[in-house]
Amino acid sequence: MQFGIFTVGDVTTDPTTGRTPSEHERITAMVTIARKAEEVGLDVFATGEHHNRPFVPSSPTTMLGYIAARTERLLLSTATTLITTNDPVKIAEDFAMLQHLTEGRVDLMLGRGNTGPVYPWFGKDIRDGIPLAIENYHLLHRLWREDVVDWEGKFRTPLQSFTATPRPLDDVPPFVWHGSIRSPEIAEQAAYYGDGFFANNIFWPKEHFQRLIALYRQRYEHYGHGSADQAIVGLGGQVFMRKNSQDAVREFRPYFDNAPVYGHGPSLEEFTEQTPLTVGSPQEVIDKTLTFRESFGDYQRQLFLMDHAGLPLKTVLEQLDLLGEEVVPVLRKEFAALRPAHVPGAPTHASLVAARDAAVQAAR
Repeated sequence: MQFGIFTVGDVTTDPTTGRTPSEHERITAMVTIARKAEEVGLDVFATGEHHNRPFVPSSPTTMLGYIAARTERLLLSTATTLITTNDPVKIAEDFAMLQHLTEGRVDLMLGRGNTGPVYPWFGKDIRDGIPLAIENYHLLHRLWREDVVDWEGKFRTPLQSFTATPRPLDDVPPFVWHGSIRSPEIAEQAAYYGDGFFANNIFWPKEHFQRLIALYRQRYEHYGHGSADQAIVGLGGQVFMRKNSQDAVREFRPYFDNAPVYGHGPSLEEFTEQTPLTVGSPQEVIDKTLTFRESFGDYQRQLFLMDHAGLPLKTVLEQLDLLGEEVVPVLRKEFAALRPAHVPGAPTHASLVAARDAAVQAAR
């Protein structure tokens, strides 16, 4: 099982000091956080894609390429690549290039995006969000698997005898997660292609995400990719830890109350009761994260949001120390002991290459 962190790259005023970091400070902090993630033994760093303030990660592939040059083991991903407003040709070529530069240490999570004004900035209409996601991914899927593509659709100009370059590393495309917090059509899409489904379950009660994940698992089996419990699932979450749980609650409360995403709504206590948000001791984080398996079944990737809401870099790095030293080692052991032998681990480039080679050999 893979454990890691994701960032949305928000530039938020620290409510305890009134200080707002510059865009430059926030971008360099994200790089520092990624390198720290590798240092403490995490598996994955993922960045969002946003084109509106107060967010800065408008070019995830640029950031991931830079981080790749400064890390050795960390798997680099996105916490949304906008399949709706990005050209599938550019996605195909950018991530294939990243594959080569990272020696396969890259995958990506596709999403529609939930910021209405972004769509017209890229010549799209948010009302076409689902059809764009379906059509664009169909093209992206082909571009990575066919050397020469002839294609015509509704939302972009046709392609004639087109070859995306470079070709995927070892002729194996990056693994794709389809991320969604609300759309059954995206769960269906992930199941149809046999890709991963990532439920970023940080906002709503678990019952909502149980239905989405159950649909994905059922349809994954329907399309013949394996049994329902072998489907590839990822989950989000957010934690804030101190050795003493009361200290964690006291320190995190002003950040929660003023967070641009979920501040000014339900109380911290209500939110932690109803969602995966855990504010407390490392043991409390371990205990709550282990309940995710009870709610959603065996899954392959767990990403935590650690740097949201104006938390200073020093605090985030302290959180990563606790996560890497006290939380993740226990979770690795516990999840591994519970996982049935027939349930696969998280996909990597090496495992995808091995599976491809095994299938070729079996067909001979």
